[in-house]
Amino acid sequence: MWGGDSGRQVTCIACGETLDREDAREYDKHGDRWDREGKRFEYLCKSCHRECCQQSRDGLEEMLVAADAGRTDRGTFLRRFCESTTDNESLD
Repeated sequence: MWGGDSGRQVTCIACGETLDREDAREYDKHGDRWDREGKRFEYLCKSCHRECCQQSRDGLEEMLVAADAGRTDRGTFLRRFCESTTDNESLD
């Protein structure tokens, strides 16, 4: 398991930089990076990882799915995501 990624290239999901896997940090959208069975991880470069907010992500995955993240064009996704965050803020 360890070392199997040597020489593999990954892309940072925040900035789009392509880098060696061993120079990247794992991002687990489910928030549990230790439960690895059946998961595909995404990656952040060290710079973007340092800038990450460490606040709770409760409900984030559901909002991304509802906004069709990864399945629609960027403009449509951003509009839908912004609308859903505005809707949620007005409920507080």
